[in-house]
Amino acid sequence: MIRTASVLAVFGVLSLASVLPASAQRVQWPREDPPPPLLAPDVKFPDYELRRLDNGLQVVYVGAHEQPAVNVRLLVRAGTSSDPTVKPGLAAMTAQLLDQGTTMRGAQEIAQTIDSIGGAMAVGAGTDLSYVNVLVLKDSFDLALDMLSDVARNPAYAQTEVDRQRQQVLSEMQVSYDDPAYVSSIVFGRLVYGAHPYGMPQNGTPQSLMRITRNDLIEFHRNHYLPNNAILAVVGDVSAEEAFAGVARALSDWPRGVLPTPDLTEQPPPSNRLVIVDKPGAVQTAVRVGHLALPRAHPDYLALDMAVKILGGEGGNRLGSVLRTDRSLTYSASAEMAGRQFAGDFMAQTDTRSSATAEVLRLTVDEISRMQRERVSRRELRRAKDYLAGHFPLTIETPNAIAAQVLEAILFGLDLDDLERYPERINAVTEDDIQRVAREYLKPGLLSMVLVGDASTFVNDLSGVGFDSYELVPITELDLSTADFMIAREVAQRVRQ
Repeated sequence: MIRTASVLAVFGVLSLASVLPASAQRVQWPREDPPPPLLAPDVKFPDYELRRLDNGLQVVYVGAHEQPAVNVRLLVRAGTSSDPTVKPGLAAMTAQLLDQGTTMRGAQEIAQTIDSIGGAMAVGAGTDLSYVNVLVLKDSFDLALDMLSDVARNPAYAQTEVDRQRQQVLSEMQVSYDDPAYVSSIVFGRLVYGAHPYGMPQNGTPQSLMRITRNDLIEFHRNHYLPNNAILAVVGDVSAEEAFAGVARALSDWPRGVLPTPDLTEQPPPSNRLVIVDKPGAVQTAVRVGHLALPRAHPDYLALDMAVKILGGEGGNRLGSVLRTDRSLTYSASAEMAGRQFAGDFMAQTDTRSSATAEVLRLTVDEISRMQRERVSRRELRRAKDYLAGHFPLTIETPNAIAAQVLEAILFGLDLDDLERYPERINAVTEDDIQRVAREYLKPGLLSMVLVGDASTFVNDLSGVGFDSYELVPITELDLSTADFMIAREVAQRVRQ
């Protein structure tokens, strides 16, 4: 009887559904908000000490005694933004070759010495800085300082090492230029920043790499690797006095010098420009949209960064809701700010199937415009605040992370007191602040837009969604050194032959 009743009940529901209108047949599944975030713990920014040597070297100390290890990192205020206009990639190569032989030690000896003490060394360059990083056990602290001093001050730049490094980077570029995500990002940077070094790939281009000589490397190092142009952090299981005494012993005789005048090349004003890099056969299109924004030290940076996070970041992501959740057009979509020393930009990015390219581009631009038209809701702002405030303790949970925060603040000229007040500053941002910065700094009518994919699959759809003007560049003829991104016609012909 029970089974019969159950069957009858089911049939009764089905019969009723067959005579109801379609709208009444929809199942209204319950909708629940995600659980509220846990209460943010009280966070005390750990202690650190700052001193300056007579030669101008700034030194940061952060104690960490949980493990018998010490990390020593040197930042030089000379990254790819210091590259000469005609030789992008010079700063990166200068830094990458630091540990490949000095006037005192060969590359193999440097590597063996570090390996023999169970340490690690890393060198490289970013946009606004170059670095040497050495990690060792506590009993090798003095040796770490000696090694860092040697590679930072005395690189040999042997011609054989220069040639080897150049070839390695060129080989890596061949792989990178086959990746639509990489190509879209470097074209976007060039489109936004114009001829400014911020607009060029950090490793330069194949053409610029071939122009870099050993003398260029020596001159760049001599002009920029100076103690009064550097910051050193000591983090780990040594006392403050041990740290400062060790640094003074190893680096106080590093002579200061006259700093070079910064390149004052101006970034171009934002303009509405769509560049399509045609990559026949690509099954997806890489989409990048944005424009110039604010340098890292700008007083409105924090509020604009939060607005961009609501647009496409953690704790918000309107782009993800529209492009992925509502339309199923992509696996992910995001937007982020890049705050640099002299400028900055914001970029919305996603990848989508070729046939959906035009629709995705239109929706992305519309969401940027909506940030200006519509006030963010209290809930959106609260979620962004909860994420940022909740994530902050993770950014200072280790001594190295603390040192990174302090070094970044010094590098970009930020108020060190603001480090401890970050959660407080986040929570002070209001809906009015978000609307003000969105209206002042977002320019949906003056966007730099880049599409990298098979143009034949979407180019005819663009005019139907409002994009009537675009520039088409075959990927085989892409040249970042020219205003139109095209290799000169006679050069392109030689390449094809």
